[in-house]
Amino acid sequence: MSTITVSGLSFSYRGRPVLKDVSFTVPGGEVLCVLGPNGVGKSTLFRCMLGLLPGYEGEIDIDGRSIRGMDARTLAKRVAYVPQFHTPVFGYTVLDIVLMGTAARAGFLRSPGGQERKTAAEMLERVGIAHLAERDYTTLSGGERHLALIARALTQQAGILIMDEPTANLDYGNQLRILDQVQSLAHSGYSVVLSTHHPEQAFLYAGKMLALLDGRVLRCGAPEQELSSELIYELYGVRVDIETLREGRMRVCIPNSHTVEPDLK
Repeated sequence: MSTITVSGLSFSYRGRPVLKDVSFTVPGGEVLCVLGPNGVGKSTLFRCMLGLLPGYEGEIDIDGRSIRGMDARTLAKRVAYVPQFHTPVFGYTVLDIVLMGTAARAGFLRSPGGQERKTAAEMLERVGIAHLAERDYTTLSGGERHLALIARALTQQAGILIMDEPTANLDYGNQLRILDQVQSLAHSGYSVVLSTHHPEQAFLYAGKMLALLDGRVLRCGAPEQELSSELIYELYGVRVDIETLREGRMRVCIPNSHTVEPDLK
């Protein structure tokens, strides 16, 4: 199990502040949902955590060690990334796509061997798509592609997963399948950080939520304590009522009669 800690993180593009003093901790076994409208810095936050934007202020630590001192291969052994979109230019099989995740440990110039293939097969089985191993990746549905990307990330054996809107553009069934996998991974010890535009996902699947607006943290903590109708209005400019169902085990957001203010955001 790994813990990732972000402390006082700030980042600017060409002198324009994008992230401002962002701090949070995600221990092993926990899901953190990052909420916020488009353009508030979620993708920049993830790129900093992945070591792709090294010019930040503050600290990003994994188990107490700064990622500044890690090379790309070392960091890839600690953190895996599942992008929102992925379209390869070549018709790789699903197994080939998943095997790409073994490069960090096996070496980028070495062909995958028996152990790597075994690991890839196990991860395909784990996410429930072993039967698609020989399929052309480009022929898969959106949900199947996301599951393949999760399997690829798992072959890195990193311990920390960063997921950029993993349910974007998926039908309702595939959204639930992906989030069930996320919850299962957290229960097995992974630290998971994911972005979403659906507050209900934070209630259902996250132990913690982080609300970002204009690059700053508005709230961070347990969704049941921090995610309110007032916060949703501050983030998205819409008014909702939060209702509790199933004897307190489920919360949903219901648009009220005055959902959107006249000056649309």
